[in-house]
Amino acid sequence: MAEECKPSVLRVTIPSCLEWLGIIDKVCEEIALQLGLTEADANALAISVVEAGTNAIQHGHRLEKAQPVDFRFELTEERIEVEVRDRGPGFDVQKVLSWDPTSPEALLAPRGRGIFIMKNLMDEVSFRIVEGEGCWVNLTKQYVPTPS
Repeated sequence: MAEECKPSVLRVTIPSCLEWLGIIDKVCEEIALQLGLTEADANALAISVVEAGTNAIQHGHRLEKAQPVDFRFELTEERIEVEVRDRGPGFDVQKVLSWDPTSPEALLAPRGRGIFIMKNLMDEVSFRIVEGEGCWVNLTKQYVPTPS
C-alpha cells in the first residue's frame, strides 16, 4: 500500500439489506489486496465480516431496512480489527456461545453456525451489548503481509 495513502481506519455504513453486503465483501477484498494478505487470510476476513453483517441485519435488526449497520476497519502493520455494530436488542452471548454447532442435531439445522465460523477463522471474536444502544461484534485478525 502506498505510504502516502495508508488509512488507519475505514468506516462503511449500509442499510439493513442483505443485498448491500456485497459492498462489504468488496471492501474486505480491497483491504486484503492493499495490505498484501494471503488468500487464506483474505477469505477469513471477508467470510467473517460478511457473516457478522448478516447477523446484524437478520437477527439484530430483523431486516428493518431503515436501521443502519456500521462497519469500522482499523488497519495496522500486523493486525486488522473490525467492529460491526447494529442497533438491535442484542442476545444472550453465553447461551449462543455454549451451543455446539457440530452436534448431530445442529448439523442439519439451516442456521446457527455463523459465530462458530467467525471464531474459527479469526484470531479474536468478542461481543459487547449495551441495552438501548445495540450490539458490537469485534473481529481481530493478525497477519504477515505477503511480499510484493
